[in-house]
Amino acid sequence: MKLSNWIRFTWDLTELPQFEDSLPEHYEIGPATVEDEMELRKIISSSFVLDPMWSPELQDVTEKIEGWLQRAFASSSCIFLALRHGTRIIGASVLSTEPEADMHLIPGPCISMEYRSRGFGTRLLEHALTRLREAGVVQASGVAKESVPVSKFLYPKFNATSEPYDFTPLVPA
Repeated sequence: MKLSNWIRFTWDLTELPQFEDSLPEHYEIGPATVEDEMELRKIISSSFVLDPMWSPELQDVTEKIEGWLQRAFASSSCIFLALRHGTRIIGASVLSTEPEADMHLIPGPCISMEYRSRGFGTRLLEHALTRLREAGVVQASGVAKESVPVSKFLYPKFNATSEPYDFTPLVPA
């Protein structure tokens, strides 16, 4: 099935500014550990399942993301970021540090519903892009459905360019 109306966002990491660590007290973004895998999966999954914007394509999208996560957790070239409020993980992002990867944000910032609209997605995206730059990635990309807030408000930040993206799998002739 074709997942329609998707956009690929691309950032030139050589032009990325230095960011200030401006999280409120008791919040931090850092690497996730192997012990965090189930909680990361839960945060990522629930950020799609609980968001009505994803309902029309939820099954296809969750299957796609589960495949990405399976490969990411088995890969040594992926970084897992966790946004924590105290000891609780409230946000996550998975990054591929392979420069030639089709997507580097797999997925991008995922924030628990009750913590959205507080700037945490922006802070997590800043950390993700910074980590990719530190890993030697020059140009980073991620995809999102065009009708969701991340496509309208988050991914266009930091001089991202965008173009339509087609998830239709190639079928041999």
